[in-house]
Amino acid sequence: MYYKVLGKKNADAETVVLSSGLGGSGSFWQPQLAMLAEHFRVVVYDQHGTGVSQGTVPAGYRMEDMADELAGMLNELDISRCHLAGHALGGIIGLHLALRYPALLQSLVVINGWTKLDSQTRRCFEVRQNLLLNSGVDAYVQAQPLFLYPADWLSANDALMQEERQHQVAHFQGMENLLHRLQALMNSDLTGSLGQVIAPTLAFSCKDDLLVPWSRSVDLASRLPNGEHTQMLYGGHAMSVTDPETFNPILLDWLLRHSSQAPVKP
Repeated sequence: MYYKVLGKKNADAETVVLSSGLGGSGSFWQPQLAMLAEHFRVVVYDQHGTGVSQGTVPAGYRMEDMADELAGMLNELDISRCHLAGHALGGIIGLHLALRYPALLQSLVVINGWTKLDSQTRRCFEVRQNLLLNSGVDAYVQAQPLFLYPADWLSANDALMQEERQHQVAHFQGMENLLHRLQALMNSDLTGSLGQVIAPTLAFSCKDDLLVPWSRSVDLASRLPNGEHTQMLYGGHAMSVTDPETFNPILLDWLLRHSSQAPVKP
């Protein structure tokens, strides 16, 4: 898979891995890179079958496969311990990684994630899937911001949305790849497994998220042995993009608190 390594170069630098949502592209994390690179080695990557990571995603693909692919990439980079921050699908990858490779994760941040797919999220995914199948890629891409961003932010950033639409159509991951990845995400059910996740985990929600109800993050945190929940009030599903001024300090505070370099409290 295509990846970039940014930030600290020293051998003992702690590593933060950033894992994107259904779009899969590491470019999603652009508003966080400079901030994180000041404190950590940062690994950002395009998930298999998305962005620069060309390839065919097979039928029957699972979230466990995405976790195994990420673990393999980290092994190639000789990274045996890291923090991981994942947005939606990327957070679910993180939970599966925590179950399959418990020694790998120093801490985990699951942004707008869930234990089991909620009816509202399923409804949104089915609408998007039907748009893709019945109206094509451009219609799918045109509708996507409605599920990600608040209405006022969309109105104020219309020119950016037009540019993003053209870029996403030109670099679309492919219908079969997207459908197989989406099915893997919709099939994931961690209800009976979360008690085995030992990594400190922050379930990070946004109050005005249309795609994933914030209550799903509360539920997720309550099922984790070392789970916490925090919430932003504004920003939509992609609040790391719409309001990084609020999002970034919360993320950084969590990572620094769970760093091996953090001062010991008396």
